[in-house]
Amino acid sequence: MARAGVPTSGRALVTPSFPITTGIIGLNVLVFVIMVLRGVSPLLPSPEQAIAFGANVGSLTFNGQWWRLLSSMFVHFGIVHIGLNMWCLWNLGRAAEQLMGRASYLLAYFVSGIFSSIASVYWHPMGASAGASGAIFGMAGVLVSYVYLKKTPSHLTINKKMLGSLGTFIAYNLAFGALPGISNAAHIGGLVMGLAVGAALPAAGASEPERRTRLSLVAIFSAIVLVGSAIAAKALTRGVSELSSAANMLAQKRTDGALAHNPDDGRGQAVIDYAARQGH
Repeated sequence: MARAGVPTSGRALVTPSFPITTGIIGLNVLVFVIMVLRGVSPLLPSPEQAIAFGANVGSLTFNGQWWRLLSSMFVHFGIVHIGLNMWCLWNLGRAAEQLMGRASYLLAYFVSGIFSSIASVYWHPMGASAGASGAIFGMAGVLVSYVYLKKTPSHLTINKKMLGSLGTFIAYNLAFGALPGISNAAHIGGLVMGLAVGAALPAAGASEPERRTRLSLVAIFSAIVLVGSAIAAKALTRGVSELSSAANMLAQKRTDGALAHNPDDGRGQAVIDYAARQGH
């Protein structure tokens, strides 16, 4: 994710600590350190190395390894990638953590991040994708909805320019995401889900029973959307996912396995021809 002016609301956002934001950043850094200690390049990991540590790729995610939709949020392609993402998360996360509360923040972050992973693997089923930027875009979308709908705590004075700053942040990074090698599908997916979740979350001034009820409903609805989206993405990309799986088999000289992907309809040889054109 590109560096950009990240919204703040001045003194209203200053708190002694931000345990959720700090914890998420810590997990990302921990995964990166483990990758480097295990021999992964700190500057430019290969797609194969990223996949080995949990990156998202259609041939695996759509064939039972659904956990990659979550794990890919903590895998990064080098120190620059993680550095820029964590810088953005530190700024947006602190704002969200104070304005929304920790429970709402955690729910919004992971729902947006997982949906961004689904969008990414649907749009690029044969590529490896990873990073926290989809979830970070989700938090930007959550903040836009939350601030626009005036759900923020009444005792905090929100800078009137905050929505404008958020808009600039989103536009700048979407433009940067159009560069080769960056998945804008994940960014847009996270942003859209974030906007929806932010609109559905309880206001900061809601009573505790109302907050719990609303959060429970948002969590249930989000789970239904995520599961439905993942199933739909798998169905819509079934053919491409099969080609990707077959290509991986051919790279390991497993021609019989590639043919077995479509034993009944005669597409096995077509899969092999496709994989051969990809240089395997």
